[in-house]
Amino acid sequence: MPADFDILVCGRPNQDQLRASPNLKTLIIPWAGLPDNTQEVLVDFPHIRVHNLHHNAATTAETALALLLSAAKFLLPIDRTFRKNDWTPRYRPSPSIMLSGKTVLILGFGRIGSRVGRVCHALDMRVIGIKRQMADADLPDYPVEIHPMKNLNNLLPQAQVLVITLPNTADTTGLIGARELAQMPRESLLVNVGRGPIVDQFALFKALKDGHLAAAGLDVWYNYPASRDARANTAPADVPFNELENVVMSPHRAGTVREIENLRMLHVAELLNAAACGQPIPNVVDLQRGY
Repeated sequence: MPADFDILVCGRPNQDQLRASPNLKTLIIPWAGLPDNTQEVLVDFPHIRVHNLHHNAATTAETALALLLSAAKFLLPIDRTFRKNDWTPRYRPSPSIMLSGKTVLILGFGRIGSRVGRVCHALDMRVIGIKRQMADADLPDYPVEIHPMKNLNNLLPQAQVLVITLPNTADTTGLIGARELAQMPRESLLVNVGRGPIVDQFALFKALKDGHLAAAGLDVWYNYPASRDARANTAPADVPFNELENVVMSPHRAGTVREIENLRMLHVAELLNAAACGQPIPNVVDLQRGY
């Protein structure tokens, strides 16, 4: 009996899976983002509408805030010192940065960015968001200025904190380089939970080492383990971020919490229920844009 399914839930389908049912019209990728190989294989299936999940938005936003606070307060180097029973950092001039009253620029004001903005507003920060698709730029329930991407260079001089939550696409790779970092105020902060290549790693390392950036919190990287054996010894970048005291490093785990698989199932069910009820399925992916 030939397959007759209408919806396929699969992150990296092959051509045989996409051809198996003549009724297939919808592909659900069970995570955020669009894998390159999936984008490539779908070129031959223009009739298939693609959707993904935002089940990890809350936990990724929480990690972005954890990185921001840890970086701003220099918690990790102080923790390492205090574990040796050394109190001397308490009696030195503090490197900690006050966030209240500062301006945060959120690059990628979507599901994750809007959550980050809500907490930043609660910390008495001024919130600016940049969103690529202004047509769906619904205002959240707190004060925020939302701008299109073309305004980035005009906004960077105000960005005492830059939080990056963008996907990595042809348009966003290398978006923040030496020129853009130089436009930010001196001793500003940067947090990246989007994708590593959005920020030029060499420019970022230099800006942190020479003090133009006060600190950074990074969860996304430039090099990833190529095999299981490589997981225990793979440098995440081509520059030694690990040698800098003003960097908080996390191995791309912002979306990973104990509850994540339950969240994934709930969000898949939400999309399937919408389809079963004849309602529009949320989270449409633009294959040309890559998100």
